[in-house]
Amino acid sequence: MSNKLNTFIHFISGPTAVGKSELAIKLAKKINGVIINGDSMQVYLNLHVLTARPSKEDENLITHKLYGYIDGSVRHNVASWCKDTLTLINENKKNNKPSIIVGGSGMYINTLINGLIDIPTIPEEYKILSQNLLNEIGNKKFIEEIKKFDPKALIFISTNDSIRLRRIWEVNKFTGTSFSEWKLKPNRRFIKDENFTIFLIQPDRQKIYENVNARFHKMLKNGAIEEVQKLLSLNLDTTLPIMRAHGVPEISNFLNNITSMEETISKGQQVTRNYVKRQLTWWRSSNLRINHVFDQFPNKIDENMIKI
Repeated sequence: MSNKLNTFIHFISGPTAVGKSELAIKLAKKINGVIINGDSMQVYLNLHVLTARPSKEDENLITHKLYGYIDGSVRHNVASWCKDTLTLINENKKNNKPSIIVGGSGMYINTLINGLIDIPTIPEEYKILSQNLLNEIGNKKFIEEIKKFDPKALIFISTNDSIRLRRIWEVNKFTGTSFSEWKLKPNRRFIKDENFTIFLIQPDRQKIYENVNARFHKMLKNGAIEEVQKLLSLNLDTTLPIMRAHGVPEISNFLNNITSMEETISKGQQVTRNYVKRQLTWWRSSNLRINHVFDQFPNKIDENMIKI
């Protein structure tokens, strides 16, 4: 396979709409690997089109794991994903098969490698309480509440990041210990003393944006509206992660006659381009060891260019 005989884990990451799955298939063919989903939204059964999950043909060609295996009513998180991924990595190693983990979320990759703050699982009731409180008193007063018991936790968090703000509140209320104190404890590790490679796909940003715009049109053509319509019929809690997937709020507004199709397309494309920008920024500031950066799309990458 390579001179790194113990390298059984390979990560393929980069912004959305760059073709990570295509590169993963090329690598899987080369090393007889198993592809594992590392995207926080592709885990959901209810979203196939909008999350750009691999096609049935691709899944039949190469073994794919952790795609569409969680119901949208479940509040899936990075800790659960790491646990499931670790199980698969160990299983693949026993079968002498490399694991190829594919996803655009740098946080997921970083957590699997460097571990996670070992905070107890927060019950759903506390998540509902935090959302209700935020809705009742507003963002500014919610932050003032947090300042009373954990001002340090606010230092590196955007005042508009409601998800992380609520997390700080929930952790303190459920555990009785501040989030800042939990951060001082040793991380819960997942993979230990493993050799791994990270392949990062980073083509020209403007070309990625062009892909994003074209892909949103393609998603609409391939059934994204019907997919969201079915999702809405389930009457799920709007704070669930699946309800925040790119395209879901925008198409929901169209279905509820709040926006026109033109506005829906424009907004859907914009939020995804903004996400691309955040992904690129995350990798620029990351301390993860990247083995190879591809500055072109996978359709231009020959398998011989993938050095492991």
